[in-house]
This record gives sequence, structure tokens and C-alpha cells, in this order.
Amino acid sequence: MLYTPPDLFDLSQTGHAALFDGVEYPWDVLKRIKAYIAANLHPAQFHKTDGNAYVGVDVFIGEGTIVEHGAMIVGPAIIGKNCRVRHNAYIREHVIIGDDCVVGNSSEVKHSLLFNGAQVPHFNYVGDSVLGHKAHLGAGAVLSNLKLNGENVWVEMDGRCIDTGLRKFGALVGDHAEVGCNSVLNPGSIIGKRALIYPNSTWRGILPNNMIAKTRVTQEVTVRRIRGEIV
Repeated sequence: MLYTPPDLFDLSQTGHAALFDGVEYPWDVLKRIKAYIAANLHPAQFHKTDGNAYVGVDVFIGEGTIVEHGAMIVGPAIIGKNCRVRHNAYIREHVIIGDDCVVGNSSEVKHSLLFNGAQVPHFNYVGDSVLGHKAHLGAGAVLSNLKLNGENVWVEMDGRCIDTGLRKFGALVGDHAEVGCNSVLNPGSIIGKRALIYPNSTWRGILPNNMIAKTRVTQEVTVRRIRGEIV
């Protein structure tokens, strides 16, 4: 299937739908984030800080958002209303975060777009990615954004391989999709709406809407032997 932005995302669930105007391939939005922020950022901070946190000068934060102690928001960044940026969260350059989002403890976000209600709550890495409305990452889930050989990321879609033109491209995670704990999405992964990735999985490629990717591991149970014990 040839995925377009509306196939993955409800564009009414972001205040930045203009990013997708005229976009053919959904990953092309990543090429626009830096310029979009430069053109639309009006630094202002209406949030509440619990304790001490670092917020750069080129950052907008909406009303009702709470930034917890130890968080670092480098910017440029646009962060919406009623979000929670938790202890030790690290929001790097060129990040757009919608309303009602969570970026949690020891989670890092870089050059990415989060739709309203997206959650990156525990020990996550989100690089060069888009998370849809109410998409959720389990603890330790990683969206890997760089191939080991450093070459451009290719996507196999609609029976052909497409050069995205991006050296760094993590994942597109559709609306209401769930990525299980300690899973890794390889560069260029596309996860459809309401799709599920089971915990401890390594995923590459496209997972269509409403599908489940399961990694089954065979476990062996044996008798515990105490070292030196005679049986």
C-alpha cells in the first residue's frame, strides 16, 4: 500500500497540519520541520516548573504544561498546552509537541513531531520521527534513526523501494498505535493506525493499520542447581 499522511494521521489532531500541505510521502514532513519552526516560532513560556529545569530561549510552551525538575528543553521547540515534561526528559533541537502529550523520565526527543496526546513516557528515544494522535511507546522503546552504514534510509512500499532522501529517519507511528516495552523500530519503519508491536520486538518495514506484530520466544525451565551441590 502506498501510504499518504491521512492514512496514518488525523491531521485535525495537530495545530501544525500545514506541515503536510502538498506532501506526497509522509516522511517528507521531516524535511520541513526545521524551516517550519523557524517561520512559526514565537518564543514564550506559559508553563509551570516544578523545581529546576533548563528551557532554552527559542522555545514556546503552552498554558497548563508542567516541566519537572531536571528536564532540559534545548530548542528551537514548540510545545503545546497541558503537556507533562517529566524529570530528566531531554527535548533537543527542532521538536514540535502537540497538546496533552507526555515526554517522560530519561526520554529523549530530537527533530520530531508529536501529535496531540502522544506519549513518550519512560526511557524512550525518538529521533527524526512522527508520532500520531495518542500513539504510545512502552518503557524502553527506541525509534532508531540512523542505519549502521550511515546511508540514506529506503522504504519498500507499494512493491518498490523508495529512497527517502533522508540519512536520518526513525519511524512514523500512526494514530493510537502501541509500541511495546523494550522494542526497537529500525530506521524507516511505518506503523499503521491502531497497530501493535509486542514487547521486546525488533521491527523493520511497514505494519499496516490494525495489525499486530508478535515476537514469540521459546523459554526453557530447568531445575536450579546450587553450585557444589551433589545430586
